[in-house]
Formats: sequence, structure tokens, C-alpha cells
Amino acid sequence: MSPARRSTPCACWPGASRKLSAQIHDLVHHITDTITRHCPTLLTRRGVGPDNAAALLITAGDNPDRLRSEASFAALCGVNPLEASSGKTSRRRLNRGGDRQANCALYRIAICRLRGDTRTRNYPPAASPKAKPAAKPSAASSATSPARSTRSSPPHPKPSRHQLDIYRGVSAV
Repeated sequence: MSPARRSTPCACWPGASRKLSAQIHDLVHHITDTITRHCPTLLTRRGVGPDNAAALLITAGDNPDRLRSEASFAALCGVNPLEASSGKTSRRRLNRGGDRQANCALYRIAICRLRGDTRTRNYPPAASPKAKPAAKPSAASSATSPARSTRSSPPHPKPSRHQLDIYRGVSAV
């Protein structure tokens, strides 16, 4: 391959980059307009952007009347608890079914709200450490267990919030 031919794609890259950025901006604007037309208050919620709102509206579908409660929408997204009991044990687990895109959108919204919304941060967790019963002594908790007898590796230092924001490419607010 000749040197002139190799440099041609690099020479046109800035123009292509601007063109693609303009297309992305136009598509996001179109999605935002469509969402605002169908559900005007959805984008006003904290943590709900055009991508998350579109995923949730697609999950709700053309017939939102079939979603009679928050529980039915949670089941549709795969975030509702299911009974996983056997015998005398009574426990629950999260549903593994449902729409994965909507589940992912709900996760992103929750993470965003945990960062900036005090009501979300102050919400009491359902399974708090205080609610757990005291552990019963067992063979696994004895001094001869492999977990206690082997030396664990030192913990990794926690990165600061600023370092995480730089890694994620998030501008500090």
C-alpha cells in the first residue's frame, strides 16, 4: 500500500467525525421529541435521559393500559421478587426474566439517582444488616476453616470519586 493511500482515511477523519456527531445530535433530538410527544413528564424525572426513556417506553409498548400497577411493570422489566422457598425456608430472589433493556435502563436511573437524589440515598434498604439473624456457630466458622487459615491478599485501595469520574468520562457537577 502506498504512503499516500494510507494517509487518505486520516485526512478525511475530522470531517467524518463532525458529520457523525451531527447525525448523533439529530437522532437524539428526534428521539427526545418523540418521547416528549408520547409521555411529556418522563424526561423531567431525575436520571431519565432520552436513551433510558426510550427503553422504558418500548417496554411499555403500544398498549400501556395493560400495565395496571407498578408491580406489573416491575415484572415486565424483570425486577420483581419471586418466591424461591423450599421446605421451611422462606426466601425470595429477583426475577431473571423480563426485558433486559428496560432492566438496564432502570439500573442506570437508580445509579444516577443514588448519586444526586437525597430521597433515593435515604431510602431504607429492604435487607439491611440489622435485619439478619445472628449467625449460628458451625464447622465452617471454626478456626480450622480454610478461609481463616489462608492469608488473604491485601484489599485494593478504593479510588476516589474524582478518579472514578475521570475514568467514566463524567464531568464533575
